[in-house]
Amino acid sequence: MNTVVDKFLKYVKFDTESDTETGLTPSTPGQMVLAKELAKELEEIGLENVSVDENGYVMGILPSNIEKEVPKVGFVAHMDTSPDFSGKNVKPQILENYNGMDIVLNEEQNIVMKVSDFPELTNYKGQTLITTDGTTLLGADDKAGVAEIITAVEYLAKNPEIKHGPVHVGFTPDEEIGKGADFFDVKKFGADFAYTLDGGEIGELQYENFNAAFAKITFKGRNVHPGMAIDKMINSMTIANEFAARLPKDEVPEKTEGYQGFYHLIAMNGGVESTSLQYIIRDFDMTNYEARKKFIEDLCAEYNQKFGEGTLILEMTNQYYNMREKVEPVKYVVDIAEEAMKEVGVTPMVIPIRGGTDGSRLSYMGLPCPNIFAGGHNFHGRFEYVPVQSMEKAVDVILKIVEMISKR
Repeated sequence: MNTVVDKFLKYVKFDTESDTETGLTPSTPGQMVLAKELAKELEEIGLENVSVDENGYVMGILPSNIEKEVPKVGFVAHMDTSPDFSGKNVKPQILENYNGMDIVLNEEQNIVMKVSDFPELTNYKGQTLITTDGTTLLGADDKAGVAEIITAVEYLAKNPEIKHGPVHVGFTPDEEIGKGADFFDVKKFGADFAYTLDGGEIGELQYENFNAAFAKITFKGRNVHPGMAIDKMINSMTIANEFAARLPKDEVPEKTEGYQGFYHLIAMNGGVESTSLQYIIRDFDMTNYEARKKFIEDLCAEYNQKFGEGTLILEMTNQYYNMREKVEPVKYVVDIAEEAMKEVGVTPMVIPIRGGTDGSRLSYMGLPCPNIFAGGHNFHGRFEYVPVQSMEKAVDVILKIVEMISKR
């Protein structure tokens, strides 16, 4: 399946880093450029009803080639890459027959991906890895998923002897900033249920995810010449620093796992007059999730009382909720994916997502949508990589799911 690699290497060259600040959908113009390219490819493959709407959502349908009616299955992936690290001028590197040792990503800058830091690398000894050159992220999150979906539907289109029901395809913008499903037209998409190809390592199958909120806290100060500042200056950065120190030190991503939630400071900008802190708030349990948000609200109220009303301005929004509530009543869609993995020689790992996918929002919008592995590791940073064999297996899983559904 060299085609899945070829497609992936093509897509990662598109700069599709999303941006929380523009207020647009898609939030960056590069996403629309890729959207139009993907729509063109779907049309060339032979999908019907291919469209790109004004917000950058790509949809298309591979029509059924069997007479009986079977469930309409969808596959979804997102086109954007994380704003946490540069996605511009990605230079992927292909490492064949990986020897299980440290990988020099960039000799000139002495950037090395060490097995001691990422021990799971040894699981892929002898395989082919696609890595970064250490100066950007790779974009396997989620262009691996995009490539896998297109490869699968292209294979079906080119091999009409393989019988299948209708296959619905969708690609979304701005998933990385929690807006991937904002303008997703579920009715237009038309599937009975779907799967996102947005998971990590091979075997991941997920139908639980964080409840998620975003909080931006702006601290107002007053600048006065430092030589004359006594009893006059209010340094917003000092207040922000004190505020940040009040959050639980062990409830952060780097110290939590499994079903443990966290507060994550993702950005800070400021000067004496004004400082802003941006947090994402995550928890699987809805009661704990609401308690975390209330903790932030109460802390802001406390600081406004301490320093004067209006010193802190809190903007907090819900981003998505745990999909389990919506998927469990139709658990068979998870069971299909689990069985499909076993059929193609992949050991399923049914685990919670310590993050979110478009599928969480889509499940609440009436489209049950568990998440399947796309194969990548170390998302959102310079050490991101994806094993080629994992991408190929993801394609196999898609094809097996379609086959199994056609026999229902």
